[in-house]
Amino acid sequence: MDPELFEHHLTSRHGRGRAPEGGALGVAGTRLCGDVVRLTLALDDAGERVGAIGWEAEACGATVASLSAVAELVEGIGVLDAARIGAHEVAAELGGLSAGKFHAAELVADALARALGAAVRERGALPAPADGSERTLVAMSGGVDSAVAALLCASAHDAVAVTLELWADEENDDERSCCSAQAVRHARGLAHRMGLPHLTLDLRAEFRAGVVTPFLEDHRAGLTPNPCVRCNGHVRLDAMLELADRVGAATLATGHYARVEHDAERGPLLRAAVDAWKDQTYMLSALAPASLARMRFPLGELTKPQVRALAREAELPVASKADSQDLCFLAGTSRQAFLARHAGIEQMPGEIVDSDGTVIGRHAGHQAYTVGQRRGLGVAAAEPLYVLRTDAAANRVVAGTRAELQTRTVPVRGARLHRDGARVDRVKLRYRAKPLPARLLGDPAPGSHRRLEIALEEPVDGAAPGQTACLMDGDLVIGWATIDRAAAPAQPSPPPAPPARSTSVAR
Repeated sequence: MDPELFEHHLTSRHGRGRAPEGGALGVAGTRLCGDVVRLTLALDDAGERVGAIGWEAEACGATVASLSAVAELVEGIGVLDAARIGAHEVAAELGGLSAGKFHAAELVADALARALGAAVRERGALPAPADGSERTLVAMSGGVDSAVAALLCASAHDAVAVTLELWADEENDDERSCCSAQAVRHARGLAHRMGLPHLTLDLRAEFRAGVVTPFLEDHRAGLTPNPCVRCNGHVRLDAMLELADRVGAATLATGHYARVEHDAERGPLLRAAVDAWKDQTYMLSALAPASLARMRFPLGELTKPQVRALAREAELPVASKADSQDLCFLAGTSRQAFLARHAGIEQMPGEIVDSDGTVIGRHAGHQAYTVGQRRGLGVAAAEPLYVLRTDAAANRVVAGTRAELQTRTVPVRGARLHRDGARVDRVKLRYRAKPLPARLLGDPAPGSHRRLEIALEEPVDGAAPGQTACLMDGDLVIGWATIDRAAAPAQPSPPPAPPARSTSVAR
C-alpha cells in the first residue's frame, strides 16, 4: 500500500455525499459484516459514459478510501471502460492493499458493478462497434461452461460479459449457487482475467416473481414444477437480450449445450447439442423464436471433455470446477426446508391409498412425492409400488403397481407449436430422459393451444404433472407444453341397494 495515495483518498473522499440526479444505486455489504456502502452512478445524456458518481458508507477507512478511489477512476469514462474495473484495479489505485484489507476493494467493486449494471439497464445507449464488427453479450455464471463460451466469443467478436444476480438467502451455500453475490464476484474476476468488460444485472425481484413464486404455488397445488424452463423462457434470457440492446450487442451467447437451426422464412428452431448427455434444449424449449434468433451457443458442437480441455489450455481457474447440480435457489438447502421458509408449506401427515381408495400407509406431506416415484413410500407390498398421483386438496398420495402407473397418453396444457403438430415424432418428458417416439393427436396447427394430448408408441412409467413436455421432430425442438393431470380413474360404483320391503298390510 502506498501511504500517500491511501491518505489522499481517505481524506479527499471524492464523491462522498453526492446523489446524482437520475442515478442508479448499488449497495454492498451488511451491518453484520461491519461495512455497508451505497454507491449512486448516473450516465451522461448520451448513455455512453459515466456522468457522475456519489456514495455514502458506514465503513472502515480502507473501504472509504476505496470508494473515493473508484469515484475518481470511473467518473467521465466510457461505460465499457468502467465495466473493466474490479477489486484489483481499485486496490492498485490505492497503491495496493494488504490481504487483510483487500475485502474493502471487493466490497466497493460489488457496489460499482451493481450500480453500473442498473444504470446501463435503465439508460444505456452504446453504439455498435465503429468498425462494423459484431458485438456479443456473453452470459457468465462463474462455471467452466460459461467461461469457455466467453473465451470462444472473445476470440471471434467484440464481447461484453454479464452475470445475473438472481437470488440471495442466508440459508443458501453461495459457493454452490450460480446466481449468488459470491458467484457474481467469481464471474467478474474471470471476465476481467480475459480482458472483458463485465456488467452485473440484478434480477432478484423478477426472479422471485417469475420463477420462485410459481414454484411455490405449484408445490402447494401438488404439481412438480420445472423452474429452469420458466426462468430461461420468460425471465433471464429476455432480460439479457434487452441489456444486449443497451450495450450495442447484436447477439447473446450462453454456455448452454444446444444448437440453433436458422430458417429465414419460418423462424429458428432449437437443435439438440452434439453432446447428448449434456444437451440442454429441454431447459431452453420455452424460448420464443424472436429471442432464439439472437442467441448463440458456442458449446453446441463440443463435448464436455473438449470444453474442459479448452479451459485447461487457457489456464482458466475453473477448468476442473464441478458442475452445479441443485436448482440455483436451493443450493445448500433442502426442498422441504425451502417450501417451509418461503411459503409456509409445512409437511402435514396424510394417507397413502391404493387406486381403490384403501388406506395402505401414511406419508409426511404430499409435497415430497411426485408421479412415478418409488423410493420413500415406506409401504410393504407384494410388488413394488409407485406414486400414481397426488391429491393436494385431500393431502393424499395414491400409490399402485407399475402396470397401473404406465400410460400411452399424456395430456398437456399451454402448448406452443412453432411448426405443424404433425411433425412431432418424439417427446421429452423429463430433463436427462431420452426422447420417446410419440405423436400429437389431431395434428394441431402452429400456434398456442390450451390443451393437447400426446400419444406414445410405448407405455411410459408415468408423466409428472407440472413438468415440461419438449415436443420434437428428430433433434429439432418444434414446441413445448406443460404436462397436465390425467383424469383420475372412476371409482367402481357400489352395488345397487335392494328394493325397500313393503310394510303395507294386505286386505
